[in-house]
Amino acid sequence: MAEAVESPGDPGTTTPRPLFAGLSDISIPQDIPVEGEITIPVRSRVREFDSSTLNESVQNTIMRDLKAVGKKFMHVLYPRKSNTLLRDWDLWGPLILCVTLALMLQRGSVDSEKDGGPQFAEVFVIVWFGAVTITLNSKLLGGNISFFQSLCVLGYCILPLTMAMLVCRLVLLAEPGPVNFMVRLFVVIIMFAWSIVASTAFLADSQPPNRKALAVYPVFLFYFVISWMILTFTPQ
Repeated sequence: MAEAVESPGDPGTTTPRPLFAGLSDISIPQDIPVEGEITIPVRSRVREFDSSTLNESVQNTIMRDLKAVGKKFMHVLYPRKSNTLLRDWDLWGPLILCVTLALMLQRGSVDSEKDGGPQFAEVFVIVWFGAVTITLNSKLLGGNISFFQSLCVLGYCILPLTMAMLVCRLVLLAEPGPVNFMVRLFVVIIMFAWSIVASTAFLADSQPPNRKALAVYPVFLFYFVISWMILTFTPQ
């Protein structure tokens, strides 16, 4: 908008003048106080304080981590499509399961040359090397999952096979025979299928639709090798 102003040289003509042309001549005193207050909402402060772990005790930190591991175990026992294992990944659960499985697979031989040490290292290396290989295969196929997220899922899904190993150890306390083997075979097959279903429930959506079979096949082999080690285990 502009305001018409009569030209001094020609009384009959007018020239437009900007509407806010005189504002540049107005000076504002520097001593005028600026009123108001910038505050952070109380809820934001409480949320920020709660999310910080610097002020919590070591006991609270350990209990919080144990609860998180327990929740992930429940997601594996009741597999369903969820992003919990992918979003809040950790390697504590896989480490616990791997060490437990390796300890139960030790034969406990009295011989100094076969004292169970190689069996522990063998299981430990097979589990972690297999999980890393499957993760690299998933990344090469174009999966949208990170390296540690895949390790987390594969490690937590060993839980059914660890339970199968515990049951087999208890069954082996009885007299060996065909019935004993059939019971162990049934338990291992059920837990093997459980591990496959649980892992694919978390990893299937992270792969391209036309490459899901290529991503699931190494997972099948990974859990099959562990299942075979459990089934063929015989204490000495």
